[in-house]
Amino acid sequence: MKERPILFSAPMVRALLNCTKSQTRRVVKPQPDEDGLSRPIGSPYWHDTSAREYRCPYGQPGDRLWVREAFIHEPADYCWEASVSIPSRPSHTTYRADCDGDTRGAGWKPSIHMPRNLSRIDLEITAVRVERLHDISETDARAEGIIDGGCLNCGNPEPCGCDSPAPDARESFCHLWQSINGEKSWHANPWVWVVEFRPLP
Repeated sequence: MKERPILFSAPMVRALLNCTKSQTRRVVKPQPDEDGLSRPIGSPYWHDTSAREYRCPYGQPGDRLWVREAFIHEPADYCWEASVSIPSRPSHTTYRADCDGDTRGAGWKPSIHMPRNLSRIDLEITAVRVERLHDISETDARAEGIIDGGCLNCGNPEPCGCDSPAPDARESFCHLWQSINGEKSWHANPWVWVVEFRPLP
């Protein structure tokens, strides 16, 4: 079993805390040939048609991930950006007194700098696969933490109450992906690692 860090934005950390996120998609680097990747039985590696080997940098089933997120840390106190303005929080967790308000600009450190000892979320990888970004299904978009995709017919949030509700979490995932990776990345339809996980106590 190996352990690796993984970065998540504040909205995705909230989804993890609410147990509505059980998948993440990350771009395969470098991108494989057009035919994508295949994995020989029993091998830890994927291969493209040029015989290049790929190994998921986030790990394999059974490996663990510890979540890095934006935070404030002082010698006797700390808090996490994703917990700001969240009404229900574990009472046993230590927070700064000003974590109940907007503390942006007050010493927040980006997730990339979070040390292991300040991470509060551990995940166990349950499955890893490779697919095209656009192949994400409605079900998988919800597993990515998308709760309210809105209605394609009336445009209102769910539950919308219109005669023919058509929720679309996949479309909301598209907008989320573009906000993180850029519009061109979505249109490029890259091959992505699909990492499924479960939270650890």
